[in-house]
Amino acid sequence: MSQRRSHSPFASHRAAKRQKLDFEPLTPEDYKNGIVLAPMVRSGALPTRLYALKHGASLVWGPETVDKAILHTTREVDPVTGVVSYVGKSKAIFTTHPIEKPYLIYQIGSADPEIAVQAAKAVMQDVAGFDLNCGCPKPFSTHAGMGAALLSNPDLLCSILTALRQAMPPEISVSAKIRLLPSQEDTLKLVERIINTGVSALTVHCRTRNQRKREPALIERLREIVEFVEGMGRGVAVIENGDCEGFEDGLRIRRTTGAHSVMIATAAESNPTCFSPTPLVDLEQTFIPQYIRLCKYLNNHWSSTKFCTSQFKGPHVNTSRADTKVFHEAIMHAKGYDDIASRVKPWTGEEEFKAIVATIESRHGRIAPLKLPEQESESAIASKALTPEVQKNGEAGIEKQDELVTPPTGEPDPAVMNAPLGPANEACVPMPAMLTGDLPTPTPAPVSGATVVPLA
Repeated sequence: MSQRRSHSPFASHRAAKRQKLDFEPLTPEDYKNGIVLAPMVRSGALPTRLYALKHGASLVWGPETVDKAILHTTREVDPVTGVVSYVGKSKAIFTTHPIEKPYLIYQIGSADPEIAVQAAKAVMQDVAGFDLNCGCPKPFSTHAGMGAALLSNPDLLCSILTALRQAMPPEISVSAKIRLLPSQEDTLKLVERIINTGVSALTVHCRTRNQRKREPALIERLREIVEFVEGMGRGVAVIENGDCEGFEDGLRIRRTTGAHSVMIATAAESNPTCFSPTPLVDLEQTFIPQYIRLCKYLNNHWSSTKFCTSQFKGPHVNTSRADTKVFHEAIMHAKGYDDIASRVKPWTGEEEFKAIVATIESRHGRIAPLKLPEQESESAIASKALTPEVQKNGEAGIEKQDELVTPPTGEPDPAVMNAPLGPANEACVPMPAMLTGDLPTPTPAPVSGATVVPLA
């Protein structure tokens, strides 16, 4: 029996007025100058993506979804929350909400151009772009020729991207996420072919297929790739993945690699507020109770909520180790939301959701408040030696040379704007939210000698 809740007593069953969110479709520029959430198995659930957006992620990737899995689903919309679920025979394969649509990149696992297109068409009304997973080294992906297996079959890889780009309308972006090949020369050859398919962005996980998360990312190889892509003159964004622990670390990586943006995986799995220059601490007080309340309101299956909260950890300033241990043990032993109610009450998940919506809507067609003053390009910055003035002024002299911004994004389809953002139009069915996807590797310690530049 699935762990489901009755609708929150705080939720209004009256259809809210439809709101028009004025966003432009994604362009390559929208993939630049930001920090983005990586696709993550289980940890990349809808509540985590929403909190990542609230705390500064410019775009969010959903977990990898195998193309064939989404083809046999039924699209369901919760008339109270507006959550959109693609429900299979026994579970929800993918869940989303219209408020995240302008920022949501749906990652496809595929080894067949025709099936990939069918899968994309099935969910295109609810996403801003599609990303082809070409980097997951896990057997569940590679055994069927998907994920990192595509790195050994560039003809198939590029045929899928080409098919997606030709089949999707121009307002839907297409991108790819790869790993490094053992040879830099071979990597550049593959990158060139991928760029020529018409993608808007390319994410490079700076590890090879055989490297695992305990091994440091080879970020020093990325600068040549970025310069190569820029030299092609297509304006394609290059996103670095690997060894980024947060906002300030993203500045370091951008200076080191020249990447246009940085993707965070494991650090976000531990703390979805890490996209902020001032991430939350004492998560057992400041974040986890709110997260659980939101999950219950959004009908997130308890097993998913329990898994995600078990991963959350961060610095403790005002909480003792004993208190945090008791809190996490309570979650570990809980078999449903009722078992943890005394620690997270009152059940005001609707208020949590409204706060997230208000923050996301404040981005309306504008650059989010992560933008720093105009500066030179990342490549120019990295190639210059520090001037005497910069040496004298220290970090203040470097600070203005970096920026991380939240780009303006594409417009949600009014047809999917359901309560509380619009009128209900479909029935809600039980939804155990089990998600599948590519778990990107974690982020080890920063590169020795690199300078982290804080915001003023």
